[in-house]
Amino acid sequence: MPKPISKITKRVPQRSRAAPSLPYEGWLIEQLKDPAEAAAYLEAVLEDGNQAAIMLALRQVAQARGGLARIARKAHLTREATYKMLSKSGNPELRSLSAVLKATGLRISVKPIEKQAA
Repeated sequence: MPKPISKITKRVPQRSRAAPSLPYEGWLIEQLKDPAEAAAYLEAVLEDGNQAAIMLALRQVAQARGGLARIARKAHLTREATYKMLSKSGNPELRSLSAVLKATGLRISVKPIEKQAA
């Protein structure tokens, strides 16, 4: 028997290892070409509230809807500003965010928080 890696984890035999996973980004970008899918994806990410995840999701939607350079042109923003805004550390102004969403065929909406059962 092979020597354990740690006191808790034992070495897994080569034949038992899972196959490497496939890249999902291409599939995701293809799905996000549908405006309804893009809206549902962004809504799910927004509910989580993670700023970096929200910016990544917006970037993926922009890529799916024509690419960041095209979206920047449609939003009347510079390409550099759009890339920076949609980075992990991006913090867009509402005006810029609205412009990017409009360029992707989406918009911001507000709805009441559903009451949770006690």
